[in-house]
Amino acid sequence: MSGAGDDLDRLLGAAHDWLADGHGTAIATVVETWGSAPRRVGSHLVVRDDGLFEGSVSGGCVEGDVIANALEVIGEGGSRRLDYGVADATAWEVGLACGGRIAILVQALHADRFPPALLDRLIAARRDGQAIALSTDGDGRTREGEIEGDFVNRYAPPLRLAIVGAVHIAQALVPMARLIGYDVVVIDPRGMFAAAARFDDVAIDARWPDEALAEWRPNAASAVVTLTHDPKLDDPALVAALASPAFYIGALGSRRTQAARLERLAAAGVAPDQLARIHGPAGLDLGAAGPAEIALSVAAQMTAAWRGRL
Repeated sequence: MSGAGDDLDRLLGAAHDWLADGHGTAIATVVETWGSAPRRVGSHLVVRDDGLFEGSVSGGCVEGDVIANALEVIGEGGSRRLDYGVADATAWEVGLACGGRIAILVQALHADRFPPALLDRLIAARRDGQAIALSTDGDGRTREGEIEGDFVNRYAPPLRLAIVGAVHIAQALVPMARLIGYDVVVIDPRGMFAAAARFDDVAIDARWPDEALAEWRPNAASAVVTLTHDPKLDDPALVAALASPAFYIGALGSRRTQAARLERLAAAGVAPDQLARIHGPAGLDLGAAGPAEIALSVAAQMTAAWRGRL
């Protein structure tokens, strides 16, 4: 299963661009693994008709042979299955000496095998934060949906997190969220808080939260957490988040702060059913003390929301 934290969007984007430029393109997919196979089922590699490629299906062991087969498949407009095992002479020749076995399906991005329109559908689903499943039959033809008896590849959307407020808790929450698989942005127009030196290799957006979120566009796989305690920053961010399908919206603060926040937002015209979407005070009740534990409680609540446990 493909999921958050991977490079699938870059890989799919490359295939889309190659097709748009008139190149023949193939997609290779790990469809079965045994033992210590280096890449999980569902992993992809895409190949252009001149040999340029993105992604991997074996961590480097068999890529050369897969690419050679992909170039032939592009010319044929069809598909073929490739099996590699440590006991096979071919496996030693191509470098799969790690003790595992893998099966790879190579398909032309062609209407009769892996339709380009399906590639566009997959890209759009991930952009919109939607899960999608693709099924491939024994003849190497792929369709949308889960079809019994076919190989099914389920694609989870990439998780995203916008943190409003470059505060101490954010410094702890960023690495936790990234470890879980979130692509994280920190939003704070206050220069002294949003100094890049306070956050290691994290995108910092110095615009006002409503402007930043308007461009970031929270989708159904997005979480938004406000941490500043400042209504001038938190409230516009919450209004923007509530106008989106974000799966989690959290706001730090005491119960008294939350009550005052809800009153302000209601007075600004936010409907009661929308206000109910705000988790405030943000975080599961873990008895958390200190920035790291509070960040942990927020990360846990986001996970519970994503998994449908709230």
